[in-house]
Amino acid sequence: MRKVILALESTCDETAAAIIDEDGKVCASAVAGQEELHQEFQGVVPEIAARAHLERIVPIIDLTIRKAGIEIDQIVAIAVATQPGLPGSLLVGLCAAKGLCLAWNKPLVAVNHIHAHIYACGLGKPTSIFPCLGFVVSGGHTHLYRCESFADWKLLGGTIDDAAGEAFDKVAVMLGIPFPGGPRLAKLAESGNEKAYAFPRPLLDDPSRLEFSFSGLKTAVRYHLVGKGKQDFTQLKLDEQQRADVAASFQRAVIDCLVGKAVAAIRQTKLQRICIGGGVAANRLFRELLAQRIESIGGEVIFAPPELCTDNAVMGALAWEKVRIQQFDSLDLDVTPGLVRG
Repeated sequence: MRKVILALESTCDETAAAIIDEDGKVCASAVAGQEELHQEFQGVVPEIAARAHLERIVPIIDLTIRKAGIEIDQIVAIAVATQPGLPGSLLVGLCAAKGLCLAWNKPLVAVNHIHAHIYACGLGKPTSIFPCLGFVVSGGHTHLYRCESFADWKLLGGTIDDAAGEAFDKVAVMLGIPFPGGPRLAKLAESGNEKAYAFPRPLLDDPSRLEFSFSGLKTAVRYHLVGKGKQDFTQLKLDEQQRADVAASFQRAVIDCLVGKAVAAIRQTKLQRICIGGGVAANRLFRELLAQRIESIGGEVIFAPPELCTDNAVMGALAWEKVRIQQFDSLDLDVTPGLVRG
C-alpha cells in the first residue's frame, strides 16, 4: 500500500492541500485563492483572509483526498505550515491539522513555510539540492539563507522594510493596476523601456551587506508620479507607454537589487548552488537575469517550478524528511507568525 502525507497550507491568502507520496510524487493538489476578496482593499486583509480559510479548508481537504483516490489508512502523517505567516490564517490550518490528527490517529508534522519554498526547488530531482544558498523572494519575504540540509538553515540577510513582491504590488496600485498587481505589472513592463527612468537601487553598492530595502525605491516611484508629499493617484495622467516605462524601470531596479545581492552571497559563502522560491521567482526577467549572472561566475541556479512559486501545499513535501526520522510534533504546538531567524 502506497504511503502518503496530507499537507496543508494557509499562511496568507491561499487555502491549499496536497497528497504527496514518499517518492515525492504529487497524487493530488488543490488551491483556493482569495483575490476577489481583497481587491477592494488593494492588499490582503488578515481578518478577511482568516475567515475565508475557515470556509474553505474542509472543502479543499475533501476535494484533494477525493482527487488522489486514496484511503485514510494510507496517510502516515498530517503536515501543516505553522510559520511564518498571518496569525489567524496559520491558526486555521493548524487547527484543521490537529483535528485530523485526533480523528484519524495520525502524527502531526510542522512545516516552515520559508524552508518549504526552497525545498520545492528539489521536487522531482534525483539528488539533493543541499547544501545551497536559499533565496526566498515573495510578497512577504525577501531573504537569503545558507542551507546545509533540510534542517540546518542560517539567515544571511533579508529585507529591512518592504519585501520585493510587496513593492511590486504597491507600485502596481500607483499605476492603477488591480490587486494582486505584481504579475500584471511585470506583464505591463514587457512593453516598456527599462532605461526610461533612473530609479535607485538601494544598498546595491555595498556588496558586504546582504540586506535588501525596497521602501525607498517605492517612494521614488511615488515622487516621480505625483510629487513629494502627495498621495492622490486618481488624477494621474499617463499614457499607456509612460505607464509601461515606469513599470519596466521599476521592475529592473528591483531585479538588479535581487541579482546583485544573490551574486554577493554566492561570493561570500563560496556555495556553488542557489535555489530560488517564492512568488517573485516566477518573474520571467528575474529568472533570466539571475541565471545569466550566476552561471557567468560558475554557479548553478535552480528555480522552483513556476506552479510551485506561489503558495501551495505541494511544497509541504518537506515534511517527508521529518517523517523518515520520526520527528513529529506535539498537538500542543502553536503557530509562529513572525519570521524565524534560523
